[in-house]
Amino acid sequence: MKYRALGSTGLLVSEIGLGGEWLERHNTQEVQEVMDCCREQGINILDCWMSEPQVRSNIGAALKGCRDQWIIQGHIGSTWQNGQYVRSRDLDKVKEAFEDLLRRMGTDYIDLGMIHFVDELSEWNRIVGGEFLDYVKGLKAAGTIRHIGLSTHNPAVAKQAVLSGEIEMLLFSVNPAFDMMPPSENLNDYLGEIDEGLSGIAPERTELYKLCEQQGVGMTVMKGYAGGRLFSAKTSPFGVALTPVQCLHYALTRPGVASVLVGCDTPEHVLAAVAYETAEDQEKDYASVLASAPHHAYSGQCTYCGHCAPCPVHIDIAMVNKLYDLATMQEETPPTVRAHYESLERNAEDCVACGGCETRCPFGVHVIERMQKAKEVFG
Repeated sequence: MKYRALGSTGLLVSEIGLGGEWLERHNTQEVQEVMDCCREQGINILDCWMSEPQVRSNIGAALKGCRDQWIIQGHIGSTWQNGQYVRSRDLDKVKEAFEDLLRRMGTDYIDLGMIHFVDELSEWNRIVGGEFLDYVKGLKAAGTIRHIGLSTHNPAVAKQAVLSGEIEMLLFSVNPAFDMMPPSENLNDYLGEIDEGLSGIAPERTELYKLCEQQGVGMTVMKGYAGGRLFSAKTSPFGVALTPVQCLHYALTRPGVASVLVGCDTPEHVLAAVAYETAEDQEKDYASVLASAPHHAYSGQCTYCGHCAPCPVHIDIAMVNKLYDLATMQEETPPTVRAHYESLERNAEDCVACGGCETRCPFGVHVIERMQKAKEVFG
C-alpha cells in the first residue's frame, strides 16, 4: 500500500481508503471481517458519514484495540431522527449526533471532522458566518477533532471553502463522468443522465484540483466508481466500460487527491480495490479507453495519465505539465511550485522536442508546445 500526504494536515493516508456506507447492510461480524481485511491490506482511513446507530456500533466494535491504526473521517451534521438519516444544522441535534458517533466508536477524538454535505453556496455562506462553524472550530480547539474538513459534490462550493481558509481538506466526488459536468447544487444532476454534448473536464473542476494542490488542501474521494455505472458499457456515459483499477487511477491522478474511499460489502471487494497497488500500467490505463470511447473524448486536455512516457531524456512529462498548470493559475508562479519544479531531476529545459510523447498521447496534447511554455514560465 502506498501512502500520500493529506494536504497540509501532516497525516499520511493510504491511497485506497474505506467508505463506510455499504457497511450499513451488514452485521457486526461481517463489518469486522471487512475492516480486518482493510487493515491487513494497509488501509488506514475510514469515512463514516452514516448516522444509523447500529452501523456506528459495528464499526466501533471493529475499531476496538486498533483505534490508533485508523484515521477516521467523521461527519458533523449527519443526524438520526425518527428512525432515519437527516442532514441538519440544528446544533442541538448536531451535537447529540456527534457525541453519539464518539461514544459508539469508542473514541474521544475524530481525526477529520467533516462539515457534512454542503452543495449550496447559500448554505456554505450561512455556515462560514454562523454558529455551526463556531461549534466545529470549538471541537478542534478542544482536541475533539484534529482537522476540519468539508464534504461536497459541488466544485463551486468546494472552491469557496478552500479560499475561505477555514477548512484543511475536502471529501469530493471524483470520477471521469462527474468531471465533465458543470457545477450544480442538486446532487441528482450528477446521478442522472449525462448530456452527450459535453466533452472534456469541466473548467471549474480543473481549477478546483489545481487550487487544492496549490493551497495545501488535501482531497479524499467519494463516488470514484460513479455508483458502479462506469463498470458497464450500457450505463456508462462514455459507451464503454471501465474497471475499478482504471477508475481508481483516474481519481488518483487528479492534483490534490490523497485517497479514494471505496465502498466495500465484503473482503473480496476490499481485495478488488487494493489490486490497484500491484496492477500493471496497462491495467491502469483509463486514457486509451476514454480516448477511443464513442462519447465524450477528452481531446486536447492533459489528464496527467503518463502515456507520454518514456521520455528519452527522462523528463517526468506528466509532472512538468501538472506544475505548469499550477504555475499559470496566478500572475506570479508560487514559490512552492517553482521549488518543486526545480527539484525535478529533469525538466522542460531538457526537452529535445523528439515528439515521441505526442505520438503516444491518447488525447492529442501538444506536449512540445507545453514544454516550451513551461520553460518560459519557470525560466
